[in-house]
Amino acid sequence: MGKILKKKMAMITVALVSGAAGVYFFLQQGKGPVDTEDIFAVTANEDKIEQSENETPAEPVIIKVDVKGAVQAPGLFTAQAGDRVIDLITDAGSFTDKADKDKVNFAQIVEDQMVIYVPEIGEEDKGILEDIQVGPPGNAAAKGPSGRQVNLNTATQEDLETLTGIGPSKAIAILEYREKVGKFKQVDELKKVSGIGDKTFEKLQDSISVQ
Repeated sequence: MGKILKKKMAMITVALVSGAAGVYFFLQQGKGPVDTEDIFAVTANEDKIEQSENETPAEPVIIKVDVKGAVQAPGLFTAQAGDRVIDLITDAGSFTDKADKDKVNFAQIVEDQMVIYVPEIGEEDKGILEDIQVGPPGNAAAKGPSGRQVNLNTATQEDLETLTGIGPSKAIAILEYREKVGKFKQVDELKKVSGIGDKTFEKLQDSISVQ
């Protein structure tokens, strides 16, 4: 009986040890890789959240275009990046019956401070449109309605608004300066007008005079 009892006790001990070892290895194999993957996933998500919080949204580009001439509703319009001349003419109510569409480049991409002038049929033959064309700042469109320089001492608000970078508010400021101070003696005196700095003056200095 003593030998049989010892044998049974030995077998029970071996079974318990084997069972405990099996449970230990099973638990280790079950949780090791999963825990590692979870750690990487959480870290990646935290990095994405932190990056999105640190990103500053880009400021929208504001493009102002002055549409004049033979259009239904001329005026100052806000364009989007990539807009073309035809898009702004559409915003201005499209062409009038007298518009000379052959003189307009529909496909040209618009730029800030651009003047779009749509001439009437026969306008060029009358000498009214010598070299004013649809175009961005710095080209022939910067000249006055006759293609000649705009006289700061005699120009009307409409004449002044044909100049590159001069909208209604700046045109009024020029007229008010002329009324208070008197006639312009030199073209660079224009920089004394509120709202007109060196950059604006450089763009239009070849298009103005004080004669």
